[in-house]
Amino acid sequence: MFLTQYFMTAIAPPTSIDATVKLLDSANYVADRALATSVYLMLKMQRPLFLEGDAGVGKTEIAKVLASTLGRDLIRLQCYEGLDIAQAAYEWNVQRQLLAIKASERTTSGHIERAIYSDEFLIKRPLLQALQGKVGAAPVLLIDELDRADEPFEAFLLEVLSDFQITIPELGTITATEPPLVVITSNRTREIHDAIKRRCLYYWVDYPNAARELEIVRRKVPGVDQRLSAQIVAFVQRVRKEDMFKLPGIAETIDWTRALTALDVIELSKENINDTLGVLLKYQDDIHALRTRMQTVMDESKSQ
Repeated sequence: MFLTQYFMTAIAPPTSIDATVKLLDSANYVADRALATSVYLMLKMQRPLFLEGDAGVGKTEIAKVLASTLGRDLIRLQCYEGLDIAQAAYEWNVQRQLLAIKASERTTSGHIERAIYSDEFLIKRPLLQALQGKVGAAPVLLIDELDRADEPFEAFLLEVLSDFQITIPELGTITATEPPLVVITSNRTREIHDAIKRRCLYYWVDYPNAARELEIVRRKVPGVDQRLSAQIVAFVQRVRKEDMFKLPGIAETIDWTRALTALDVIELSKENINDTLGVLLKYQDDIHALRTRMQTVMDESKSQ
């Protein structure tokens, strides 16, 4: 449900866009200036950052990088169909409440009700945990793949994103002493309501250009042959121009590079590409379509 980083010493957020670029770079996240600007404004304005884009382009990684470089806990809410308040924010420990009622049978009912609806019986889920983070080191809250959750769940998030608070009917309103750093991601399998986007800074994370992708590959796969990495990136860049169900993201490029390196490949060929296409592409129709156009794609990638 959620992931919390090891405790670290919190550091101050960057004070400029250039410093933000360096911060991300220190964790081997190669960001363009536009993305670094959005991250800087998110930190400066204390506004949630909504990242949209295809799967595998590095949206989730931004939250992880911010947590590690700023020395914050990372609390992750992985969205899915059917996600509700009980799993995302809080629920009452009913079994403990029943035991408390049984142990206090002689107490007036009003007193029992006040006692069992207290923090002691509250099970805190990711959203509530994020609001009650450490002062001076508010956590990074990652709401991952919001498009996978049902639309009604978005309405509950409005209070969290607007006022950094959650209202619990039996307990009252819990407001963050220090707002968490909120990163929301979406793969755009459906449209997210405008009410969510209005409360956030927005950035579309696109596929990297060839130069940036080559830099990412060489950082993520240290020791990769320089010529091979250039061939891989050129080929992937050309593949993304094909009409496919799921284009390969930077995550697939990195995995493919690692696979080819593990096989001691020193130069791309039709044979080793065919043998490893299952690392780069994840749908049989896409693999079949690429194999029928393999020579053309290879020739055009070499001319780039």
